[in-house]
Amino acid sequence: FCLLKNEMRLVIFFLCAYAPKTAAGHCKWAEVLKDLEQIKASKDIDVSLYTANTDEDVKCQEPVIRCFFLETKVILQECLIKKCSKTQDVFNMWKNGNASLENKKWNSTTSAKCKECEEYEEKNFTEFIQSFEKVIQKECK
Repeated sequence: FCLLKNEMRLVIFFLCAYAPKTAAGHCKWAEVLKDLEQIKASKDIDVSLYTANTDEDVKCQEPVIRCFFLETKVILQECLIKKCSKTQDVFNMWKNGNASLENKKWNSTTSAKCKECEEYEEKNFTEFIQSFEKVIQKECK
């Protein structure tokens, strides 16, 4: 009986130790959200970017996220040319996002009705970042 008690304590200890890691690791996009937070107040990034709709069909989630990451490369190029104050944060966002995209197993049956990135309206940097945050937050739920 005493041994069972100790085993139970051990099980509870491991479950408690594991639970915080699970909650923290819930969303692979957490790093991207942190990077977005860092760059969204930047005053020296002035670009128009194709901005996917945040309310696209669930079947179009992969192309929507890929579109946002294609456009982050435009932001990165702009920052490299103009030597923006947030160039490193933009690079981190692009790097973290691409790593998350590569690690994510997407449903290979993307709907034919999904738009190409260039079909979306061009919006300013601020609107782009706001939409990007919404899409990533939706992905984290």
